[in-house]
Amino acid sequence: MTRTPEELAAGLDAWVTGRADELVAVRRHLHAHPELAYAEVDTTAYVEERLTEGGLAPRRLPGGTGLVVDVGSGEGPTVVLRADIDALPLADLKDVPYASTREGMCHACGHDVHTTVVLGAALALADLDDLPGTVRCVFQPAEETVPGGALHVVEAGVLDGASRAFALHCDPATPVGAVGLRTGSITAACDRLDVTLTGPGGHTARPQLTVDLVDALGRLITDLPGLLSRQVDPRAGMSLVWGAVNAGVAANAIPQRGLLRGTVRVLDRDQWKTAEALLRRLVEQVTAPTGAEVDVDYVPGVPPVVNDPRTVALLRTAALATVGPEGVRPTPQSMGGEDFGWFADVVPIALARLGTHGGGAPLDLHRGTFDVDERAIGVGLRLMVRAALQALAADAGTTGPAAGAPSPGHPARPRPGERR
Repeated sequence: MTRTPEELAAGLDAWVTGRADELVAVRRHLHAHPELAYAEVDTTAYVEERLTEGGLAPRRLPGGTGLVVDVGSGEGPTVVLRADIDALPLADLKDVPYASTREGMCHACGHDVHTTVVLGAALALADLDDLPGTVRCVFQPAEETVPGGALHVVEAGVLDGASRAFALHCDPATPVGAVGLRTGSITAACDRLDVTLTGPGGHTARPQLTVDLVDALGRLITDLPGLLSRQVDPRAGMSLVWGAVNAGVAANAIPQRGLLRGTVRVLDRDQWKTAEALLRRLVEQVTAPTGAEVDVDYVPGVPPVVNDPRTVALLRTAALATVGPEGVRPTPQSMGGEDFGWFADVVPIALARLGTHGGGAPLDLHRGTFDVDERAIGVGLRLMVRAALQALAADAGTTGPAAGAPSPGHPARPRPGERR
C-alpha cells in the first residue's frame, strides 16, 4: 500500500536531530575549503565520498566537477533537488575556527549550507522505505558565474524526465526557523552592458572642433536609464544601473576613448528576451547627436527565477509541516541573479528563502563577514525532503515535465566565466 508523504516523513525530524553535529561538521568542512567555479575538485570529491558511504551511486557532471545522484527505485516520477557548490573570490574576514583556509576564497553566499542541506536530504531519503519515485539530487558547479553552471546541467540532460525542481537560498534577512516563499519572479535576470565611445580627442578650449566624449558619456549616464523606464512596462522591473565610468586623465584634454559599464536587471522573462535589442537602440539614439563612435558589448547573464504556482504550493505544504504557519512568510523579490532560472526551461521550479539570521545585525550576502545560524541546516534539510515527497505524490503517473512547464527559449548564450 502506498504511504502518504506524511507517513514517509514520520521519522525525519528524529533523523535530522540525531545527525545535527555531523551536518554542522560537513558545513564547516565545506566552509573552510571553498573552491571557485569549475574548480570545485575537492568539494566534488568530498560530497561524492559522503554519498558513496551512504550507499548511493553519484556520478560526475560532464565538466568534471559537480555531481548527480538518484535516490529511489527509478520507478514513478522524478523530482529534482538542486544545490550549488562554488564559492566567491572574496577574503574570509570572520574569526571562527572554520574560516576559509584558502586565500581570497570564501563561501559568502551560503552555498556550503545549500550543499549540506541537499547532501543530507539525499542521505535521509536513502533511509526511507517505499520511496514512491526518484529524487535526483544535483550538486551544481559555477552558480556564481555567467551564464552559470545550471545552464550546463540543463544542456547535459540532467533534468530530462523530471517533473519539477526545488532549491533554496540562504536569507540573512529572515530569522532562522522561518522560510520565505513567493509565486512568480523571486529573482531578476542580470545582464552586463559595456559601452565604449571613441573620437578624435582634442583641447577643452575648442570642443567644437572635436567630439566631446565626456559630454557624450554624461548623456548616456543620465538619459539612458530614464529613457529605459519609459520604454518598458514598469511591472517588468527592468533597471539599468551604472557601476563604472572611465575617460581621460588631463583636465584640459578631451579624451579619445571612454567606457561605461553597468548591469541590466529585469524580473519579467519575456521582457528579458527583448532587453539587448532595446538597449542597443537606445544607446544609438542617445549618442547619435554627439558624433561619437559607439561600440556596445551586451552580455546576457542568467534569467529571472520565476516560481511556478503549483510547485510553490507543494513547497508551502512542506514548509508548513517543517516550521508551522508562524514560520512561513512571503519573501520580497530580489534584483540579484540566480542561475536556477535556467531549470525553468525544462521543468516547473520553486526557490525558497531559508532563514539564517540568528540574532544581531544581519550578516549580508557577498561579504567576507557572512555567516549563518547553523540551526538553519536542519530546517532546510527537512524542507527539501518534505518538498520532494509532496511532489512525488502529486506527480505520480507523470513521465515528464508536469503540467504548466514552460517551453524552452532564451537569448543567445553569454560568454562562460563572466561574473555577475
